[in-house]
Amino acid sequence: MQAEIDLLNTLRPVQILGVNDIGRESGNAGMTADRTLPWLQPATGEDIWTAWQVEYRDVIILGPGNERRSTFNLTQNDLSDPANYAALRNELLEAANE
Repeated sequence: MQAEIDLLNTLRPVQILGVNDIGRESGNAGMTADRTLPWLQPATGEDIWTAWQVEYRDVIILGPGNERRSTFNLTQNDLSDPANYAALRNELLEAANE
């Protein structure tokens, strides 16, 4: 999806990245193998998931001031369903053109 969005002319750039949870570090190698998605691992004591009230597989969409605009959960909205893929893509583009 990132490559697809990169080809579009948007008011602001879209950058998709992953943020792992503390205690799930053992999965980092699998998440980053053969992928280009930036993947961040918070340091111990930086409980970002709690601060942002993140659920597993949430996509947090930020607005132009880096404020939380919406949340899109990939467990509830599997991207293999074209309608879900289009919905997430549209939310990202709306945020980029806000």
